[in-house]
Amino acid sequence: MDILGTSLRVCVKDLDAAIAVYERLTGAEALRFQRGGVSVAAVGCFFLMSGPEAELSILRKVTATIAVKDVDDAVADLKAVGADIIAGPLPTPIGRNLVARHPDGSVFEYVDRQQGQAA
Repeated sequence: MDILGTSLRVCVKDLDAAIAVYERLTGAEALRFQRGGVSVAAVGCFFLMSGPEAELSILRKVTATIAVKDVDDAVADLKAVGADIIAGPLPTPIGRNLVARHPDGSVFEYVDRQQGQAA
């Protein structure tokens, strides 16, 4: 699998205040979007998330988001090392994603930008 980058997940109470801090630290402008009932801002290598605790408690279980060239390649490699695919692959507005539990118990989201492909 080709890993293109990693984004760290940060749950915050005040998204606007956090955006100002992370924009200053990274020099990047926030890209805002919704994921269910959670407001998300992508700022540099950070995903800032704010919303209902019930939803954030689930999102906190995912250590990081890993960008890959192709989710299908990631599935093959993850299965080869004994990881469990616990969600996906599923289409997203910009590509596809999946959530996998590695053999050590760590949980990661893998995403690609393969627009127009069925999962």
